[in-house]
Amino acid sequence: MKVFPDDLLYSREHVWVRVEGDLATIGITDLAQERLGEVHSIELPEIDSEVERDEPFGAIEAAKGTVELISPLTGNVINVNEDLIDDIGIVNSDPHDTGWMVVVEINDLDELDDLLDSRGYHDFILQEVEGE
Repeated sequence: MKVFPDDLLYSREHVWVRVEGDLATIGITDLAQERLGEVHSIELPEIDSEVERDEPFGAIEAAKGTVELISPLTGNVINVNEDLIDDIGIVNSDPHDTGWMVVVEINDLDELDDLLDSRGYHDFILQEVEGE
């Protein structure tokens, strides 16, 4: 089973969050990129746009299809990873670090309580696999 960094929080939609104060850097998990296969393109929101928790904030087109990226938090997008435009392969090679997608100013820090820590995410994946 994969190891998921302890300094991140995780959504049940396989998105990770790195929290620094009221800012959240967001990307997809290593498991998500593995399931998608080679990423071909990505659609991300504009800076200064709003993202809503549990709503799509973008999409990834990959070898195994196109999936919507579901936001784990509500907030204002303050940064977008422009490096992904030049080298989309970063999402596959380093999803938990340089493959980040957006930075969001969090509207409601209580939304973080609904995210999973590394162990909780690991357990969630085990339950998900058993259910297949």
